[in-house]
Amino acid sequence: MRESKITSYKKLFRNTMIASVIGLGLTTQVAFADETTLPIIYHVYVDGEHIGVVDDQQEVENFIQNKLETTKEENNQLDYTYTIEEEISYVPETVFETKTNEEKVLKYLADELTVKVDAEALVVGEETVGYFASEEEAEAVIQKYKEKFVDKDTLKQLEENTNKETELKTGDTRILDVTLTEEVTTSEETVFAKDVLTVEQGVTLLEKGTLETKTYAVQEGDVLGSIASAHDLSLKQLLEINPGLKEDSLIKIGDELQVTVLKPFVSVVVTEEAKKEETVSFETEVEESETMYKGEEEVKQEGADGTKEVVYKTQKVNGKQVSEETVQETVTKEPVKEVIIKGTKVVSERGTGQFDWPAIGGYISSHVGERWGSYHKGLDIAGVSNRSILAADNGTIVSAGWDNGGYGNKIVIDHNNGYRTIYAHLDSIDVSAGQTVEKGQTIGVMGSTGDSTGIHLHFEVYDNGSLVNPATLY
Repeated sequence: MRESKITSYKKLFRNTMIASVIGLGLTTQVAFADETTLPIIYHVYVDGEHIGVVDDQQEVENFIQNKLETTKEENNQLDYTYTIEEEISYVPETVFETKTNEEKVLKYLADELTVKVDAEALVVGEETVGYFASEEEAEAVIQKYKEKFVDKDTLKQLEENTNKETELKTGDTRILDVTLTEEVTTSEETVFAKDVLTVEQGVTLLEKGTLETKTYAVQEGDVLGSIASAHDLSLKQLLEINPGLKEDSLIKIGDELQVTVLKPFVSVVVTEEAKKEETVSFETEVEESETMYKGEEEVKQEGADGTKEVVYKTQKVNGKQVSEETVQETVTKEPVKEVIIKGTKVVSERGTGQFDWPAIGGYISSHVGERWGSYHKGLDIAGVSNRSILAADNGTIVSAGWDNGGYGNKIVIDHNNGYRTIYAHLDSIDVSAGQTVEKGQTIGVMGSTGDSTGIHLHFEVYDNGSLVNPATLY
């Protein structure tokens, strides 16, 4: 555009000069004869349009300069560099008689000239997002925007490449890089003074960005009003961007609505690395034992957690973490495996029919039969060195607990072959109802609970419901 204007001015100047030379040629004899110097006038053009003639080009330039200074003072923007948007050009002409109209020219300039300021445009990608008084202020906008997510000292260290001078310690975090999601450039422009932003306004503009339409899926409890409010919209605006939707429209969970959200012009990407100490959980190993009953287990070796140092690299976009990856992992303390032994031995619920002595040693202190005016149903065993009570044969625990009939703590075992055995007056019980026990397995401790005159075991045997004298089984 500017080149075409200049070409036009050159043609105009050439034509004017040709006309002047022809006029000068016609009067050359007079001029030379009188040895008189002819006056020069100046044709003034604004963007190629002739607006008048003056006899002093400097007078016009002074007027324009004064207009710029006055505007600067009126706007109280002394730091701005003001300029005239229009192209002002002059074409001189040598004449015999000066006929000028300075007043008309100056009035036109006063009324029609557009005063703007030199500014620096901040361009994100290919979009101009704002104008600033200088390149330094435009760059300060980017710097201040970064400082919203990274402190000034860290940015300086990154610039000087001194952020990696010390070794990263456990628990420490450091920033590796700070970048922007879009290319940001600047360019010189002339704009109206009112369009020039401050650094603070520029930072807000970058972060706030522009409105972008997105899809929102209706959640439980949503109504149109709440959805609009959550996205800074009025109900009317929400209905406008969702054709077919009305105030009384029914919405259900999963329905998709168009909403508008603010999208920053550019985002700050911060890459960090952090070293953390983490627990290495111990593993558990199971060993099987044929000598232990199924369902029983014991800890052969206690487990212990270990520790490790892990270096992570994360990325945050405008303060929100979007990714994390493990860069390095070093075990500082090995975990100790826990070893558990589990029994695999299966006990038959059916008794063998051959009974073992239900105590460890001892003697029969009272037999089956009449005693003290009543019938004694079992053997009383006393005088043991070890008070453990043993299952006489394989079987299933029918009951194990307190008996109100005078037996005290009592255990009943069904041997699933017609036989049942009873163990009474126990001090404590080691089994529970439903449990399968093996011949010779400890089921409790001898005592003197219930109607008892001393520490002993009361032992009864039944065959298909009929009482059997245990002494006949051994």
